[in-house]
Amino acid sequence: MLRPQALRRVVPVAVADSLIARASKIMHKEPNCLRLEPPRSSSSSIVLVGDLHGQLHDLLHLFDLAGLPNEERMFVFNGDYVDRGAWGFETYFLLLAWKVLLPHRVFLLRGNHETKFCTSVYGFEKEISVKFGEHSKHVYRKLLGCFEGHPLAAVIAGKVFMAHGGLFRSLEPGPSTRSFLVRAAAKLKLGDLEDLAKSRRGVLDPSAVGNNVIPGDILWSDPSPNPGLASNEGRGIGLVFGPDCTQEFMDKHKLKLIVRSHEGPDARQKRPEMASMDKGYTIDHVVRLESSSLCSVLPTIPSFRRPKLALTTKQPTLFWNHRIFASPTFVFLRRSSRGHMLCRITIMLMLWIQTTSWICQKTDKKKLEKCHDCHL
Repeated sequence: MLRPQALRRVVPVAVADSLIARASKIMHKEPNCLRLEPPRSSSSSIVLVGDLHGQLHDLLHLFDLAGLPNEERMFVFNGDYVDRGAWGFETYFLLLAWKVLLPHRVFLLRGNHETKFCTSVYGFEKEISVKFGEHSKHVYRKLLGCFEGHPLAAVIAGKVFMAHGGLFRSLEPGPSTRSFLVRAAAKLKLGDLEDLAKSRRGVLDPSAVGNNVIPGDILWSDPSPNPGLASNEGRGIGLVFGPDCTQEFMDKHKLKLIVRSHEGPDARQKRPEMASMDKGYTIDHVVRLESSSLCSVLPTIPSFRRPKLALTTKQPTLFWNHRIFASPTFVFLRRSSRGHMLCRITIMLMLWIQTTSWICQKTDKKKLEKCHDCHL
């Protein structure tokens, strides 16, 4: 079996730098909230994917099940590509490669783990240190810069809002930061897509003080069964929002569905007032009789490392057929057992090397710029 340190021979630092820079440049040019229209073909589909957390085998299995991105198949990933799992870099690097190859069909939203705070606490910084050795600080710094470029949310076909954590507050700037923060704490008001468009992308860490709070809300917020909008005391950042907030947001923007991830079985164990993740997903808020709702999709949990948290063997992915956007199809990926997974690691790494090498060969600079300019 290849040791983690062998990665730097497969992906030299210069190659990593080049691909990270290309993908970062593309994503930094994208708006905070993507407006995505599905492919026009009658056979087209859209695939929405929750947290991956370094589970490369799940990503490869997903591509095997759903098919690779192409002109008729759009993928939207909802953040948390790294931490917890053992293959955070490989997972993220493969997604960046697809972003470079098909920037108009692969979209990578930001999760709360695409931050310096989370990656330094939950394992990704250590992973980079092991895999890149003396070059690790340089590679890690490049990755942090790339994280800053990810869009925060997406509206798909004008009907589906997708974001990692959930809804966010509105900000009304005042004459000073101090008075601004006092007013923000005193009265929370639900934000809209116009507020999101104006926000800077820098994300505050939990318990940090600052006035650029919308990105933190989007990445860290959670739904609640209780009406209203309140600070998310359990996380130290973000909000908890009730069914009335979901309905207000959906009414204002004429949405049919909100899709989020962010919470797994362990998080829901600590919140008995919310539905459990036994089925792999939950419908947290149903706001109308016409099936408009807020859906939480279970993140991938590395069950081979933390079996006590593996309360379900189902990992859902949402599929949409052509122009049916309020009623997605849930397709479940079953997690491999530890023994079965270890037997597949060599094959998995070979496939990863072949795929990333093929993509890098296909994406010379001139083709990349032409493709990007045509489809942004």
